[in-house]
Amino acid sequence: MRVALLSYRSKPHGGGQGVYVRHLSRELVALGHTVEVFSGQPYPELDPGVALTKVPSLDLYREPDPFRTPRLREFRDLLDVVEYLTMCTAGFGEPRTFSHRVRRVLAARAGEFDVAHDNQTLGDGILGVEADGLPVVTTIHHPITRDRRIDLAQATSWRRRLTLRRWYGFLRMQTRVARRSRSVITVSESSARDIAAEFGVDPARMRVVPLGADARFVPPTTPRVPGRILAMASADAPLKGIATLLEAFAKLRTERDVSLVLVARPTPGGVTERLVGELGIAEDVQFVHGLDDEELVAWMGSAEVGCVPSLYEGFSLPTAELMACATPLVVSRAGAIPEVVGEDGACADLVTPGDVGELEQALGALLDDPVRRARMGEAGRRRVSERFSWRAVAEATVEAYEEALAASREEHTGADR
Repeated sequence: MRVALLSYRSKPHGGGQGVYVRHLSRELVALGHTVEVFSGQPYPELDPGVALTKVPSLDLYREPDPFRTPRLREFRDLLDVVEYLTMCTAGFGEPRTFSHRVRRVLAARAGEFDVAHDNQTLGDGILGVEADGLPVVTTIHHPITRDRRIDLAQATSWRRRLTLRRWYGFLRMQTRVARRSRSVITVSESSARDIAAEFGVDPARMRVVPLGADARFVPPTTPRVPGRILAMASADAPLKGIATLLEAFAKLRTERDVSLVLVARPTPGGVTERLVGELGIAEDVQFVHGLDDEELVAWMGSAEVGCVPSLYEGFSLPTAELMACATPLVVSRAGAIPEVVGEDGACADLVTPGDVGELEQALGALLDDPVRRARMGEAGRRRVSERFSWRAVAEATVEAYEEALAASREEHTGADR
């Protein structure tokens, strides 16, 4: 099968979209399929055998100069103008403009692909791809309406709330496109329920395909660092619950010799950076970022306890990856996280999202109990091995492709009668 895998941005390290694109495309190729990734910036890292076609945006949010003003010669067409003007009004235009750019690219290559797979672009142009005759399967990791709700609830001023409403303006389009998408893959039962409720997608058109943990995530061969806690945050945003963890860590630090590693790039002058200073814990908090897989595995395996304090997750790849490293966990009872770790407490202690005291107690109790940590780590490793593999993701995704192709053929056969 010839697959066009579409992703409006595919950051290689940090953020689930780039991880999803890389591992899914590799396993699809291993199953004998042909895969070409079409992506805007940041571009993905891909494995041998997977082709990449770059579909460049203006890259307005690139590091280290986000919200930049492009030079006049950078503007190529009206879509670039739309993208820039959307940013100027505090909006986020990449999903819309990428969808129209990639439709144009695919239209010029009609007949080269059997199916298009959209990785949560949910732009108007994706509906056009299907209208042009190419069946589309859409992955929705979770409805971003959840992110918007949490961000608005924690906004401290009317100006901030107004800016957030403008930023999340693309959700009106995503809701409309999701509702019209014929074949939807999502990553958890929790996400499926939320997509039905928030986007109005018919559950009959959804297929749940949990994500995987790459085989490189393995238990450490060297001793873990005593008292080290590790957490990951792909974005410096309230959704990830890092503020709750920092406050809990500050309390733990008064009683124990502990350290905290955050796999994150905090926004300069942002909430996380300010809170670290206000709590007086800068000497014991280390930020690491830009890691390759081997470095990330080493950091995950160095911690005595991993923590996932998110207020919501559609799946939570870091949770599965930490479990694969046999790192015992304290996690929030939020979104799909209980699905990933299981509700029985064998792989992780579950706490109320946003509850500083409960998180502090759970972390302290686990740090004080090496026997339970070892047992929990082994159980987590076993659960990942049995349930979460990228090969299984690819096999289930191919089933969705085949259904979409069959439905398209039937529709065209009926139209020809």
